[in-house]
Amino acid sequence: MRRAKQHPERADPLAGAAADPSGLMDLLGVAAVLLEADGRIDMWSPQAEELFGYARSEAVGQYAAPLLLHPEHHDAVITLFAEVMETGRGWAGAFPVRHKDGSTRMIEFRNMRLTDNLGDHYALGLATDRNTLRQVERELALSNRLVTQAPIGLAVLDTDLRYLAINPALAAMHGVPEPDHVGRSFREILPGEPFRGAETVMRHVLASGIPVVEQQVVGRTAADPENEHAWSLSVYRLEDHHGQALGIATVVADVTDRYEAAKKADQAQRRLRLMANSSARIGTTLEVERTARELADVVVPDLADMVAVDLLDSVLQTGRTDVEEGPALFRALAVKTAYPTDAAQAIVPPGRLTTYHADHPASQCIRTRRPLLIAHLEGRELSRVAADSEAARLLARAGVHTDMAVPLIARGQVIGVMGLARARNPLPFDEDDLTLACELASSAALSIDNAVLHQHIRSAAETLQRSLLPQLPPRRPGLQVAARYRPAQAFHEVGGDWYDVIPLGGDRTALAVGDVMGSGIPAATTMGRLRTATSTLAYLDLEPARILTHLDKITRDLDPYIATCVYAVYDPHRAQLHVASAGHLPPVLVRADERPELLDLPTGTPLGVGGVPFETTTLDLAPGDRLVLYTDGLVETRHDPIDERLQDLLGLLAPADRSVEETCDRLLRQLRHPADHDDVALLVVCAQPLTATDPSSAAAAVHTET
Repeated sequence: MRRAKQHPERADPLAGAAADPSGLMDLLGVAAVLLEADGRIDMWSPQAEELFGYARSEAVGQYAAPLLLHPEHHDAVITLFAEVMETGRGWAGAFPVRHKDGSTRMIEFRNMRLTDNLGDHYALGLATDRNTLRQVERELALSNRLVTQAPIGLAVLDTDLRYLAINPALAAMHGVPEPDHVGRSFREILPGEPFRGAETVMRHVLASGIPVVEQQVVGRTAADPENEHAWSLSVYRLEDHHGQALGIATVVADVTDRYEAAKKADQAQRRLRLMANSSARIGTTLEVERTARELADVVVPDLADMVAVDLLDSVLQTGRTDVEEGPALFRALAVKTAYPTDAAQAIVPPGRLTTYHADHPASQCIRTRRPLLIAHLEGRELSRVAADSEAARLLARAGVHTDMAVPLIARGQVIGVMGLARARNPLPFDEDDLTLACELASSAALSIDNAVLHQHIRSAAETLQRSLLPQLPPRRPGLQVAARYRPAQAFHEVGGDWYDVIPLGGDRTALAVGDVMGSGIPAATTMGRLRTATSTLAYLDLEPARILTHLDKITRDLDPYIATCVYAVYDPHRAQLHVASAGHLPPVLVRADERPELLDLPTGTPLGVGGVPFETTTLDLAPGDRLVLYTDGLVETRHDPIDERLQDLLGLLAPADRSVEETCDRLLRQLRHPADHDDVALLVVCAQPLTATDPSSAAAAVHTET
């Protein structure tokens, strides 16, 4: 047989087709047998050799019926063969065939009549093993049902990511009928931005051959455009038996329930983290403004893009809310934004007093005691949350789209409002966010209220403390005098430290510095009683040790208070100082042209302990010599050894100041820190020569009492 001459333009397509045969025919092993009109075998394919067991040389030229059939089947087959040859109608069916090895096999046949150019008829039989055929049919049926009845989405896409096949489950997920998928690209079916990443994954799998399993995709489809869904996407490449890429297959499962559960779990963890963070960070001090800033630091950026904390000014001033007497007057305490934004200019800055219009969320929270959530700020709603029209314009330009206002409620009364907003964060506030904000506000409100209460108590205690301290004369006979009192800095706590300068007869001066253990109004009150007792005992003209003995008895009656004290009397005519200590830190003596030194005094026990006698020490105090009396708040810290701090004190006193006032200021400036937790009483005196202009004891006494 001569081959037809191929046209050049057709050579490549034919070669390509021959290079990519289907494997299905090989799987079925289809045999071809050609019979002449009398039933003799004319052609015998290699597949026929394998199917029936006879080699071509054994079969060609033989009558098919005696070779392949059992005798009892001869008549039926000959009749069927004659009918096909006469009518030309084909026949299909299964028939038992005798194999060369003697076994019987059911063979599936397709028989048809062929006619050559001379008009002669032949019979062509195509045959395959029936068991093999049924197995392929079962597998195809099973595959079809697996695809069509699967609850997960299945699809096959070509190398251009166009759909070749899709099952009903995936079509339902997309909201697009199955026929409308075929021939269209992935991005035509799912054009949304969330699916761009899925397309990238598909192209990567197509190029690399590396499958991707359970890639999460979140978005919206035509099946449910109002709600967000989550899918688990798995992609693998399809290849032919030569390894050439045919396309990709995708497996898609709707995991929205799992996604929502994970999101809720993540929100719950975020909520717990925020609450734990707030417990650790809010209320670290008893400062109102700092506590408000701590609340703002916790809220931004984890919950909101911006926050403002406002307190009713009446609460700050009197501890009471006066919202029923007119528009609420707020004092801004803290403002924070997650990033620089124009919206910050629309928020009342810290320290400023303001009132809001009646429809403002802050005003509404004060009236109703209930939080307010505005999920979507549009048009009029922006004007509602803004202080004025300019603020509304700034909020709109900054992209603020959602807002919450939460009342700060402590001990049953509304003390302020926390306002929160989002701009860069695209998600609107929801009920879970509102619940979290309310919990944070409730916890912070108590800390703020405690700070306000402490501020009022401290103010009262400090007023009492300062009222109990003496108004010092600038000079005493033979002495320059300067004194300072500073409350504790860390918590603004007032303690029981005091100083006193008491005029005595004969131009003498009594000097006292003491420290009552404890803080607050009780300590300040005890300090006042001890100072009064000291002044009274001083006029009895007793030596310092006897004064401390009487004070010890008085302090024991003030149980459970204990105090330390240094009491000294300076006589300018003799240039002598008589001093005794009751458990107090040693005074510092600074002599002209000598290094400062700590006085080596018998320390004694604190006042209120009792049972141990006190001793008086006498030393000379020449003109120009200085004596520094102080309480432990000047030198004690939580982290530094007291010996090192005392050496620091001596080092600061080495250069002489021009006045005792300068010495006081320098010591406080150099030794005190913002985090100090104790108050300080400081008394510095400098011996001077007696002059005719020095005030007399009596005149000084009158001046002190007035």
